[in-house]
Amino acid sequence: MSVGLLAVVDDILSAALKASAKTAGVVVDDAAVTPQYVQGLTPARELPVIAKIAIGSLLNKFVIIIPLALLLTAFAPWLLPWLLILGGSYLCFEGAEKVMEWFGVHHGPGQDEPRDERRLVFGAVRTDLILSAEIMLISLASLDKDFGIWLTLGALSVIALGMTLLVYGAVALLVKIDDIGMGMAESSVRRVRVAGERIVRSMPTVFRIISVVGTVAMLWVGGHLVIANLAETIWHGPYDLLHAVTHAVESLGPVVVWLVDTAVSAVFGLVLGLIIAGIVMALMRVVKRGAPVEPSH
Repeated sequence: MSVGLLAVVDDILSAALKASAKTAGVVVDDAAVTPQYVQGLTPARELPVIAKIAIGSLLNKFVIIIPLALLLTAFAPWLLPWLLILGGSYLCFEGAEKVMEWFGVHHGPGQDEPRDERRLVFGAVRTDLILSAEIMLISLASLDKDFGIWLTLGALSVIALGMTLLVYGAVALLVKIDDIGMGMAESSVRRVRVAGERIVRSMPTVFRIISVVGTVAMLWVGGHLVIANLAETIWHGPYDLLHAVTHAVESLGPVVVWLVDTAVSAVFGLVLGLIIAGIVMALMRVVKRGAPVEPSH
C-alpha cells in the first residue's frame, strides 16, 4: 500500500515538475510585476503587504482557478485552446504596453495618488488572478490526457503551492535585499561595508533588468500560446511559419532552434499586442469623446 502511495506521489511530482517548466515565462513576469505594488510603502509594511497578496494568490488558485480548470477538463475540454488564445493575447497586450511605455507612450491612469493598502492589495490580487490562470491553464494543457481527476488535482495543487511560494518568496527577497545591503553598509568590517554599498547601488539596475526580462517573457509566452492554439482551432498560418523558420536552423543545434523559436514568438506577440493596444486606445478615445463634459463652477 505504501509503495503504491509513493508511486502516485512520484507521478504527481513528476507531472507537476514537467508542466511547471512550461510556465517559466509567466512566472518570471509574475515575479517582475509584483514588486511595483510595494513601491512607496514604508519598509515595515512591505512584507505584510506581500504576505496578503500571496494569500490572495493562493485563494485565486485553489478557490477559483483549479475548480474551474477541473470542470473545464471534465465537461468542455474543447474550450481550453480558446481560453489560452485569450490569455495569450492578454499577455501580448500587457507586454506591448510595457514596450510602449519605454518609448513614452502611456494611456493608463496616473500613479500619483496616495497608496491605499486595501486597494493596492486588491489590484495586485486581480492581476495575479490573470497571471495565475495562465500558469494553471498552461500546466493543465501540459498534463497527460490520461491522468484521472485526482492525479490532475494533485499535480495542479503542487504547481499552485510551489509557484506561489517561488514567486512571492523571490519578491520578498527582492524588495528587502536593499535593506540587507544598507545594513551591511553600516558594518565596521570594510569588506562587508563595500559589499553592502554595491548591493544598494545595483538594485535599481536589477529591477530594470527584471522588468525587461518579464516583458520579453510575456511577449514570448503570449505569442507562443496564441500561435500554438490558433493552430489547434482555426488558423495554421503562424504555426506553419514558425515551424518553417525553426526547421531552417535545425542544423545549428537545439539552442539556436530554441532562441529562434523564442524570438519569432516574441515578435509575433509584440505585433499582436500592439494591434490590441491600438484598438484599446482608439476605443478609449471614442469613449472619452462621447462622455458628457461636467460644467465648470
